[in-house]
Amino acid sequence: MAQIIRNNFTFTILDEIQVQFGALVDLILWSESIDNNEKQYWFDILPSMTNEQIDRLFNILTTEKNQLEELNVKYQDEIKTLNEKHLIEWQSLQSQKAKEKIQQAEQSDTSKSDAMDSLGLLNI
Repeated sequence: MAQIIRNNFTFTILDEIQVQFGALVDLILWSESIDNNEKQYWFDILPSMTNEQIDRLFNILTTEKNQLEELNVKYQDEIKTLNEKHLIEWQSLQSQKAKEKIQQAEQSDTSKSDAMDSLGLLNI
């Protein structure tokens, strides 16, 4: 028997199942729609399933995997577009803050210069 740990959960799988249905085992392990207890259930009943049932489970999980991959690709593009938009906005905001700091520094320098000029007039 093999023991596989995924997400802090230990699955027990017969060696024969692992060898004979390796691809199906991987699909079950990585499925997002099956919780850990259900995954173990599938591993436990796999030896008693008919070939048609195994094929159906394989097809269902393959379809799920493919659809999730398609969604990831679709939303990767949307996420990239949003990130670029927000990066531009963030850079604009940072630029504006930098300009404000420069203006404040210039005003502070002007005030100091005016004060020094006033002090200079008093010493004459």
